[in-house]
Amino acid sequence: MMKILAPFILLYKYRSLLWQTTKNDIRTRFAGSVLGLVWLFFYPLLLLGAYAAVYIFVFKVKFQLFNSNEYVALIFCGLIPFIGFSETLGMGVGSVVSNTNLIKNTLFPIELVPVKSVLASQCTQAAGLIMLLVVLGFLRKLSAWSPFFIVIWLLQILFSIGLIWILSSINVYARDLQNIVSVLILFLMLISPIAYTEDMIPPELRPFLAANPVYYLIVSYQDVLMIGQFPRGYIFWILLIFSLATFILGYWFFMKMKRVFADNV
Repeated sequence: MMKILAPFILLYKYRSLLWQTTKNDIRTRFAGSVLGLVWLFFYPLLLLGAYAAVYIFVFKVKFQLFNSNEYVALIFCGLIPFIGFSETLGMGVGSVVSNTNLIKNTLFPIELVPVKSVLASQCTQAAGLIMLLVVLGFLRKLSAWSPFFIVIWLLQILFSIGLIWILSSINVYARDLQNIVSVLILFLMLISPIAYTEDMIPPELRPFLAANPVYYLIVSYQDVLMIGQFPRGYIFWILLIFSLATFILGYWFFMKMKRVFADNV
């Protein structure tokens, strides 16, 4: 039981340290930027505009349940968590090798390095969710299920931390991994149902969609925020089990691998 609870105890024990280091990482990230924190709001809107233009005016996608404004909101519901997840991959995979000074610092637990990179990467998603909630309020789409997105977001963070614990460990020995991430993000964007639904996918291709962990995140957000219902069918329960399992296994993997980090960075 203690092995299962160990990663949760770690985050709780060092919650103050994580808060301070995450704030410092965010400040450093936007230091010298002309737009500064405004970029957190501008970037999701820019990407949303590109998505909406392609799917509405080029592909001319239409839903019987939604008008054009509601369809844009549906895209936004899927795009925001994808942005958060993609930034997590981009910032987290190389987090260990880019913090070699902390690896040899006995005062700072090295297992917190990937965690703070995941938390710092959530700032864009936080800004996007604020804008999304305002839009959904304007469209009168907020429901009693809307606050449930916080639970989904928490599961997303746990899944991301576990995944980054694994990938950042592997990246210490296989540095090419951080170069592959940009290609992986582009691939995930194409196969994730951000602007289309499962019904629009040919039946023979749906098993590939089910193999994509981002699929469960996106559908869960769209269900609770846009459609106003508990995530359909088995979606949420797979997300719950997969997130907790990845978080626990990721911690176990990182703790095994960190013993030889100092000799390889």
